[in-house]
Amino acid sequence: MSELEFRSLEDIEWRVDEGGEGTFQGLACRYGVVDSYGTTFHPRAFRKGLKGQYALLFMHSPFSPVGTFTAEERDDGLYISGRYDETTAGQDARTMARSGSASELSVGFVRTDLPPWEKLKEMSDEERADVLENIRGARLVEVSQITARMAAVPGSKLKTVRSALGDLYEQVDAPTLDDHARVAEGETTADEQRMEERLRRAALLRLVS
Repeated sequence: MSELEFRSLEDIEWRVDEGGEGTFQGLACRYGVVDSYGTTFHPRAFRKGLKGQYALLFMHSPFSPVGTFTAEERDDGLYISGRYDETTAGQDARTMARSGSASELSVGFVRTDLPPWEKLKEMSDEERADVLENIRGARLVEVSQITARMAAVPGSKLKTVRSALGDLYEQVDAPTLDDHARVAEGETTADEQRMEERLRRAALLRLVS
């Protein structure tokens, strides 16, 4: 259970300098707020692995870096500060952030607090919901600048890309908890192959979104 996920928050604190420095800073992830997926980040969720610089991407595309930043955790959330690249893409992103057409942030992360599929399968519904709905550990992958109005979380200003495309994500037949459990229990190779194909289709959707 290590897929890349995205979260975008409403009413984020996000500032881009008005001068010639090309710097930015802001609150990229707020703690203690239930998002559009019904999940909540807990304090120190990113406590492991916040080292060095990260890429600021545009619309979660690994082919569209527009700057770099460093991140730090505070009591209320994950803060970032950085600088736009001195490239056409970087300067365009800065212009859009200042104009408001693409002034929001979305966090790309991988959860590190989830047990194996087979253990989740054995839990009661209440225990499983507590684990899945409360993000207590995650690895930051990137932060993206995204188009305005792609939001759905009280207390910040963005919406997850997967949430915005939720219906389409279901249409690609992403693997279920039962599917993962069957493969973990060593069932047929055919089942595993089918699940891998479904994972590839779901991953492709997330990349192109």
